[in-house]
Amino acid sequence: MDKIGFIGTGSMGSILIEALLSAKALSPSQMIITNRTIEKAEQLAKRLGGLAVAHSNADLAREANIIVLCVKPLEYSELLAQLAPVLTEGHLFITITSPIKLEHLESKVPCAIARVVPSITNAAQSGVSLCEFGSRVSEEQRHYIRNLFAHISTPVEISEPFLRITSDIASCGPAFLSYILQQMIQDAVEETNISPEAATYLTSQMLIGVADLLREEKFTLPSLQQRVCVPGGITGEGLIPLQSKFPGIFREVFQRTRAKFSEDQELLDRYLNEQPQ
Repeated sequence: MDKIGFIGTGSMGSILIEALLSAKALSPSQMIITNRTIEKAEQLAKRLGGLAVAHSNADLAREANIIVLCVKPLEYSELLAQLAPVLTEGHLFITITSPIKLEHLESKVPCAIARVVPSITNAAQSGVSLCEFGSRVSEEQRHYIRNLFAHISTPVEISEPFLRITSDIASCGPAFLSYILQQMIQDAVEETNISPEAATYLTSQMLIGVADLLREEKFTLPSLQQRVCVPGGITGEGLIPLQSKFPGIFREVFQRTRAKFSEDQELLDRYLNEQPQ
């Protein structure tokens, strides 16, 4: 197997590295990592059992044919300039950021480009990873990417028009859901004086139980609601304020994320086009 390099060991980069090692999708000897602040990469390597650390992006590209780019969009121009002297058609780039367009990256480098949008749920070897493939990606490379990320997720192939909404649901969704549940906990505490610890524990266990029901296909979301909400019961009474206030809220969420996504894409396009080739 080719060696795989990770550029960027921040929040999501470190999650992916740890998840792939924990799932035994990769062994430490197959990985090489680097980071803008080398000390952070060295600390992660030491904690995870001595991964190889490259002291520059170019050094990493000399060692690894497959490179996972876990850096912020505005770092791409400098990154590509550093990699340009050593890149070949045999390399494979996998970017995890969504605003940068694959065709724009293809215009800058000679190699195949793919996108994999991970989720924090991948840390538990669960959830999905969203896969988008550029025009140069071979069937063998597609198979490698799907197989690699299948160890920590369910890979789902998407097309560019659905990149934002699928990312909102699969990748941003855990934050949205976490916020809603925290509001339920807070209101429970303020309304009844239940302890925050008890309310948090009950809510967390409820969420885990619901996930198990869905995973085992014992219920769908609509059938689960119908089963719990018996006619004339307490649950139905509790749903009344949700039914009056909640519909449409995620339409606004998705409108705002799409607007921010378009803004980021325009900014990134201008920035990359202004950089010297």
